[in-house]
Amino acid sequence: MAGIRHLLLEHADEADLTKLAEYERFGGYQQLRRALTMGPARIKEEVLASGIKGRGGAAFPMGRKMQFVPTPDQTQKSIYFVVNADESEPGTFKDREIILRVPHLLLEGILISSFAISSHHAFVYIRGEYLDAYEVLRHAPGDAERRGLVGGNVLGSGWSCSIVIHRGAGAYICGEETALLDSLEGRRGKPRTKPPFPAISGLYASPTEVNNVETVASVPRILELGGERYAEIGSESGTGTRLVSLSGNVERPGNYEIEIGKLTLRELIYDIGGGIPDGRTLKAIIPGGSSTPILTASDIDISLDYDSIAQAGSSFGSAGFVVIDDRCDMVHLALRVAQFYMQESCGKCTPCREGVRWQVEIIRRIADGGAEQGELDLLLDVCDRILGQCLCPLGDSSAIAVASYVAKFRGDFQRALDEGGCPPGSTLEGVTAPVDEAYRKLFAELPIPVTA
Repeated sequence: MAGIRHLLLEHADEADLTKLAEYERFGGYQQLRRALTMGPARIKEEVLASGIKGRGGAAFPMGRKMQFVPTPDQTQKSIYFVVNADESEPGTFKDREIILRVPHLLLEGILISSFAISSHHAFVYIRGEYLDAYEVLRHAPGDAERRGLVGGNVLGSGWSCSIVIHRGAGAYICGEETALLDSLEGRRGKPRTKPPFPAISGLYASPTEVNNVETVASVPRILELGGERYAEIGSESGTGTRLVSLSGNVERPGNYEIEIGKLTLRELIYDIGGGIPDGRTLKAIIPGGSSTPILTASDIDISLDYDSIAQAGSSFGSAGFVVIDDRCDMVHLALRVAQFYMQESCGKCTPCREGVRWQVEIIRRIADGGAEQGELDLLLDVCDRILGQCLCPLGDSSAIAVASYVAKFRGDFQRALDEGGCPPGSTLEGVTAPVDEAYRKLFAELPIPVTA
């Protein structure tokens, strides 16, 4: 249908692209060969011309980020390239599909990007829970190295590049780039004070570029099409395609690769996703993972591009679209989201460590019927005191999300205050997945406790 366009997942439905031979049969690693003859400066020019924005959530242009990294003659230190595959944002699962289905596209993007910034060392920091994706990805560099695509003297060019696959240990905070770098260095993942930024002082205090999986996997396609032609795909607000993760109360959840700005939210939910199950009605949509402000059913006709979603008061974020039907009480959802961020806080910043805990306590009192009217204003005051006061976006994410639930669905909170708690019929069924007995049994043999 219109708006669906495959660049990243091209040919993934017709061949097993986890196999190097199959990937090469469809032109795999041809852009790496071109890149080695183009030289770093021209590659950076093409990426800059493409206008591609980071697909991890911050939407910072990749071309500009490449230009921030000093060249070898400007630094005496090693230069590192790091891929953030710690996809822990609730509602987002697109990077996992890229790794599972087109791992060599990611590797080719890593090699081209590393060559562009004159790096000889690349790392992929992958979410520890992604066991299946890790098993696929860990074999790919070895297969490529046997063909001279990775390692010493890549394709006889005189340039060498190693790729290390590093598994995280289940910490959401390590999705923040500086906490990720601390974890890579063997320390507990905690955000660093910026500046200096990673481009100047990152991994091992050396110049480092950090990019998301989807962003890096787009680089071979940018070179294949050319930066200017790639920029013609999508819209002025954002170029190229995006993999969007559709989940929640929707008939056909999954990952869909769309052309930016060519579909509306209505078309995504009803035409592609099949609509809301069981005749229920749409109540709300989380558009960019749990850290983005919620949208209401009245926002359903907005275009899926950066500017349109921002004008509606939210963010494209990591493109994790969670559909919520009329059974959901927003007090319950706010509690679940705040609990997640409370548990995942590293504790370094007082506003985050203490503020998010207070969010949870206040929302729980509202949900259980023990809160007074003034506590709703107190909740918003706590959100205000968190915003902008933390080293990383974790505390802000919880505050932004919770405040948006109150702003857009204040009636749910007021009803809980007036009626002594949330209505008994409300549910998060199909929206979030709590830790249940089946989950506990599955992980019963692990040496660490699993708690709700």
